[in-house]
Amino acid sequence: MSLIDQYNREIKYLRLSVTDRCDLRCFYCMPKGFDGYEEPEDWLNFDEIERVIASFTRLGVSAVRLTGGEPLLRKDLPVLAQRLSALPGLDDLSLSTNATRLGKHAQALHNAGISRINVSLDTVNPHKFKDITQGKLEKITTGLLQAKAVGLDPIKINMVIMKGVNDNDVEAMVDFCMEHGFTLRFIETMPIGDTGRNALDHYISLDIIEQRLAEKYQLIPAVMSGAGPARYVQVAGTDLKIGFITPISQHFCDTCNRVRLSATGTLYMCLGDEHKYELRHLLREGISDSNLDQVIRDAINLKPLKHEFNEKPEKVVRFMSMTGG
Repeated sequence: MSLIDQYNREIKYLRLSVTDRCDLRCFYCMPKGFDGYEEPEDWLNFDEIERVIASFTRLGVSAVRLTGGEPLLRKDLPVLAQRLSALPGLDDLSLSTNATRLGKHAQALHNAGISRINVSLDTVNPHKFKDITQGKLEKITTGLLQAKAVGLDPIKINMVIMKGVNDNDVEAMVDFCMEHGFTLRFIETMPIGDTGRNALDHYISLDIIEQRLAEKYQLIPAVMSGAGPARYVQVAGTDLKIGFITPISQHFCDTCNRVRLSATGTLYMCLGDEHKYELRHLLREGISDSNLDQVIRDAINLKPLKHEFNEKPEKVVRFMSMTGG
């Protein structure tokens, strides 16, 4: 079976938030002093999550990424990962994390069926990292090295590029990833909620970053497995692959293959749109599997043709950690 939206895009990828909580405070993601988290009883429980993911896989979704907030704050996450990895049709189970707790959980995640991870890391300068996140860089590097040691592969570093904040750290991040065998992906900042719109003051097109790298390295076209939208190049003579994710300068809406499910069971069809479909109450009222499948088909037709980040940056009210990374 296939899950096709009204614009004939096949939905193959679900990003599943398991918590809206995070132990870092990146200024472009979460408002300063924010404490308006959802209550745990409002999160989908593991049985409810498994039902929804099973429905998506019946409909043809083959890739699921666990996100947050910070997903490793969700108790017993490896247990959930093991349950999901056993679902028929789910070929790719991955994780996005800030890696603060990765050192403790890397082996259990690998054992549970997590095939690969993405780690948010915007600088390898400890003082700048503190300014951006209010956290300690040492925790992240420890987690990354442990993940590498237990065999998680590939490990992708996601770096949100911000003019005047970390755009001069690009070459240092290239060197870091080259040294440790990580894949590097640059991401343009997006106007998600008030925090994201404020961060647009630091927006820089990734074309500029790619041109700068091309002056120092020989970049050749490359491909890499994964369900996301990154366009890759490889640094000639090395194993380093660099991805560019450009939702603002070169949007990829015509090939978008993904939707997001929040920790509370809200299905968001587009990161840049407020259209949503609430699933939690249906699950708790005892909806049948066949009706759940139909609800998901109906919800997918709310997916817009494209986001309006450029035309209407004020459109999305919610902020990123509420949506799911």
